[in-house]
Amino acid sequence: MSAIRFDSTKQYYATSSLVAGYALCSSLLAVINKFAITKFNYPGLLTALQYLTSALGVWVLGKFGFLHHDAFTWDTAKKFLPAAIVFYLAIFTNTNLLRHANVDTFIVFRSLTPLLVALADTTFRRQPCPSKLTFISLLIILGGAVGYVATDSAFTLTAYSWAFAYLVTITTEMVYIKHMVMNLGLNTWGFVLYNNFLSLMMAPIFWVLTGEYKEVFAALGANGGDWFEPVAFTAVSLSCLFGLLISFFGFAARKAISATAFTVTGVVNKFLTVVINVLIWDKHATPFGLVCLLFTLAGGVLYQQSVTGSPRESSASKQTGDVDENDADENQDKSVSGKHASV
Repeated sequence: MSAIRFDSTKQYYATSSLVAGYALCSSLLAVINKFAITKFNYPGLLTALQYLTSALGVWVLGKFGFLHHDAFTWDTAKKFLPAAIVFYLAIFTNTNLLRHANVDTFIVFRSLTPLLVALADTTFRRQPCPSKLTFISLLIILGGAVGYVATDSAFTLTAYSWAFAYLVTITTEMVYIKHMVMNLGLNTWGFVLYNNFLSLMMAPIFWVLTGEYKEVFAALGANGGDWFEPVAFTAVSLSCLFGLLISFFGFAARKAISATAFTVTGVVNKFLTVVINVLIWDKHATPFGLVCLLFTLAGGVLYQQSVTGSPRESSASKQTGDVDENDADENQDKSVSGKHASV
């Protein structure tokens, strides 16, 4: 009996540690990325370093037997390439959005994705129309977002151009990539490896297209610019580290707790991000803008309740990718941005 109680206690603390690790990484990642892009103003190079850390981390952990990933083959890479391009664009627009706007603006536009995904699934994938409760929750999300944008004192055309570009790419990723990757039969860590390695291979192309390579070479020519200042180095290192950690803790937490508990944790993480962002610096929305942001997050809570309310609705939500699964291997059709979010 004592052995059973010990095992139960050990499992409880292990699960709690995984959930706490995921909550910490998820709530801090957007703020850390904003901090990193502020101190290291090279978005293309920053994302490339994140891809390198994640791909190399998965490969090394796989070599030591801490995780299992699909073997890399060029035949599979060719099939996966369209999905990797969409993933790269989502992360690229995400980073540039954080470069030109505050974290609150990022959260608002990220919270709008269920609305567009629902519309895309109904229009293009012939999925059933959302239920009344789901539709109401989507309207609440939209109302909060409109209120936030209308009162955003930091509104700039550049920032919101990146915001809309991010919204389009992340919605495309959610609707398209899950179908693409599911057909390839990759496991979750194989998905992370292919996504990040192929994105790393594409990074130089975007450096040339955006002209960032000129800034990079100019900084190298000027004795490294600010590259090796302790603050900039720490910010970039934390961004890369947390990008890898959220993949590990995210998948492990999904496997350790129920889908509903994982969803609730995700919602709480967004509130924590807002609180942390308000406390540490002045790069945040006005008081009314924060109210609109919380209104949007409340709509997200109601939305999650509506799509997990019944077995039939849960089944439909699995088809649209709106609910996180309990088993990590069943999440092979979801993106790890996160980054997703995740950034």
